[in-house]
Amino acid sequence: MTTETETEQAGTTLRQKIVLAAARLLEEGGLDAVSTRAVAARAGVPTPSIFRIFGDKEGLLEEVAEHGFRRYLDVKAELLTGDDPVQALRDAWDLHIRFGLEHPAYYSLVYGQVRPGHIPQAGRRAAAGLRHMITRVAAAGRLRMSVERATEVMHSAGVGTILTLMSRPEGVCDLRTADTAREMVIDTLTLPPAESGDGDAAAPRAAVVSSAMALLAALGQEGTVALSPAELSLLREWLNRLADAGDAGDADG
Repeated sequence: MTTETETEQAGTTLRQKIVLAAARLLEEGGLDAVSTRAVAARAGVPTPSIFRIFGDKEGLLEEVAEHGFRRYLDVKAELLTGDDPVQALRDAWDLHIRFGLEHPAYYSLVYGQVRPGHIPQAGRRAAAGLRHMITRVAAAGRLRMSVERATEVMHSAGVGTILTLMSRPEGVCDLRTADTAREMVIDTLTLPPAESGDGDAAAPRAAVVSSAMALLAALGQEGTVALSPAELSLLREWLNRLADAGDAGDADG
């Protein structure tokens, strides 16, 4: 008889074998090549094993996406150790573009199959990492808008840029498009360092937004606020509204 641990290890090995088989099919022929029958044949297992282990084909594809995105997400996490949070955003953009163009099958699996209300786990993890990076920009007092809006803007711009470049004929892809889009996004989202002497950093509107987002970032630290959960939620709402209120206050300037 096999022990429970041995059975568990055998199941894990079989799971990995199926995921790797599906990943190879995806890399070779795209999503259309990843049928449950083809995966089972490549992995050398009965087709029902896929449904027993993953529930359905979507469950399998979730794990294939995790497999493809793992190294990218690990490298992206390393960018959080840098001293300049704005430069980290630039580096994250370049990493994202490079990954998408080098691994179009995995990228399309996560971002090219649009279903309202559904984002694969790998995509959610990538967005969470981006939000963390933008929170660091906010903590440095260099964010022009709320963390949530900035995350949405940069994520949307990055995905759109990669899908556009991926759609170009082979050999026609011009990475200057991605570089230009990166700088437009960074300029839209961030303020220059206060010591640069740039007048925009000292403008009343920019000062309000950067201060609000720096405070919001600080509120995420444990034990920093003597407020009830309801009060803290209301304060966060106010700070986000201040950050995203628009430029009406600048009209007289």
